[in-house]
Amino acid sequence: MSTLSRILIKNIIVAIIFCLCYFSFSFYSLQNFITEKQKDHQVSLNKITEYYQSNDLKAFSRQLKHAFQYDELQITNLNQDVIYSYRNDNSTFSLLSFFVGDIERSSVKNDNLAIYINYRLNNDELFSFYYTLTLFILFVTLVIVVAGTFVTTTITTNANRQASKDISELIAAEIKSSIDNNDNNGVLNLPTEFDEVNKTLSKLKLFISHKLIKNQQLQQTAYHDQLTGLENRSGFVDFFAEFTEENKNTGFGILIITRCSELITINKVHGYQEGDRYICQVANILKTQVINYPDARVFRLNGSDFATFLANTTLKVAEKVGDQLTTLLNEYQQLTDFDSIAYSGIAKLELNRPLGEMLALADTAISMAQTRHKNSWYIQSDSSFLHNETTNLGNQNWSKEISYVIENQSMSLLSQLISPSARNNKIYHEVLAKFTNSEGDILPTGPFIAMAEKLDKIILIDRLVIEKTLAEIKNKNLSAQAFGINLSTRSIHDEHFIIWLERRLLKDHNITTRLVFEISEYGLEQNIKGSSYFIDMIHRVGARICVEHFGVGITSFKFFKELSPDYIKMDGSYTRGIQNDKNNQYFLRLMIDLAHRLGIRVLAESVESQEEKHTFDEIFVDGCQGYYLGKPEPL
Repeated sequence: MSTLSRILIKNIIVAIIFCLCYFSFSFYSLQNFITEKQKDHQVSLNKITEYYQSNDLKAFSRQLKHAFQYDELQITNLNQDVIYSYRNDNSTFSLLSFFVGDIERSSVKNDNLAIYINYRLNNDELFSFYYTLTLFILFVTLVIVVAGTFVTTTITTNANRQASKDISELIAAEIKSSIDNNDNNGVLNLPTEFDEVNKTLSKLKLFISHKLIKNQQLQQTAYHDQLTGLENRSGFVDFFAEFTEENKNTGFGILIITRCSELITINKVHGYQEGDRYICQVANILKTQVINYPDARVFRLNGSDFATFLANTTLKVAEKVGDQLTTLLNEYQQLTDFDSIAYSGIAKLELNRPLGEMLALADTAISMAQTRHKNSWYIQSDSSFLHNETTNLGNQNWSKEISYVIENQSMSLLSQLISPSARNNKIYHEVLAKFTNSEGDILPTGPFIAMAEKLDKIILIDRLVIEKTLAEIKNKNLSAQAFGINLSTRSIHDEHFIIWLERRLLKDHNITTRLVFEISEYGLEQNIKGSSYFIDMIHRVGARICVEHFGVGITSFKFFKELSPDYIKMDGSYTRGIQNDKNNQYFLRLMIDLAHRLGIRVLAESVESQEEKHTFDEIFVDGCQGYYLGKPEPL
């Protein structure tokens, strides 16, 4: 609230109090004055009637009425018979009379004339004077409030400004003196009359220092990725906005989005530590690649995506950058057993476009690159797809490659052992599918499955994997082993797929009894009733069910009662650092105890170290899967 407002409110309150006091006193005084006036008139009437000799009472009444101003005048005989009556209905200040109070009529008895005189005097002149005086006082009070407010505000403001100016000059002089004398202790020695200011400035210095340190720490956390040391998405958005603002008329460049296509597979098969190493290696490759490009910046947008921004770079140079990046990624892949490393989408920077559209261009380019050879790149130079029918260009290429895989059964199968605990025999091997495009290159599994879901071809892919797995088991005489096959949520809730799967499994009953179908907990939660129907069918034909990624949903315990799976595979988030996490150990002990009471086996995925394996053995997990225990091998 401003100084003017505060002073005005205070002055108004004082004025209201003054007015209330004035009205209370003046009304009281006015009422007393009128009462005394009535009594004085009574004395006058007594003297008049005492010396009146005529018997004409009506004439006497008229004389009284003309001689004095009355509001009421009534003359009666001693028997109360009215001789004369008068009432003034034109009183000007009847409202004021209401506030003053109703003045009682006075009465005079005259035995000589044998009459009663009842009267109430008219006070209009008195009220008029009082009214004028009151208006004058109210006007003066209003003028004092308004004028006093502005005068007081002006004086206070000028005093505050002068005090602020004096303090500022003293502080500035002290700062200059400290700088000139190389005094770095930051203490200002103002005159003694400013001791309180000195104390406050010292507290303010400490407060600002703490805030600066905290803000630096927050900024470091908010704008940097802890794993790679690169700026994160927030830093990228701010940088892009700043670059666009500073170079809106002359700036140009290219944006490269690099997607680590194998991250999901590596986290699941090899473990999260290997996934972190994979991400860090790709980040190092990107940082190495742009060393020779001035003003280049690399950002980590999310778990699998990196953004490389090259200012003042043309698309022709971008082709060279893409080739260099592919070469570096291929060299890294030769040192690993990964199917691919990363794919890149390149888009020309257009400063008149929103950042979202630029990212959409690069994302479409990635979809195109993923249908080509390993670790390839693609330049999306045609931005018209954002507004016309070519929007699905990347989808069309994916649809073509997925159709090729289905028609030509262009896939291979790997299996990864789930190592049993010392108390159990073999559990089963999980089957992993690898898909190959028309050029013979392996497509990234994660994007392939995601695009098959998006293009409504995932059920055909699930059927292909099942057929291929059954054929491999039969041809290689592996029916003595047990194998786990992953199914999508779409398939297990599709009525036609369930009918097909039941008939297909009944044809090879001896193999069916060795199969375990893995379904995600999230997928089962989508339709409990439909999931229960599917599980009943699987149990009816002799196969078994494993709920994978178990423990991340909010309805996990419902599965024990409603769905009765044969296995539950705990989500990898429970695995990392399990040997040091007592809370996770306690939770898993409860889950394992409950599962074992119901005849359900518990498995752990993403086991990466001997310590993790040892901890799981101690809490009686039935089997472990992970890079530490065994890599995927051809089926």
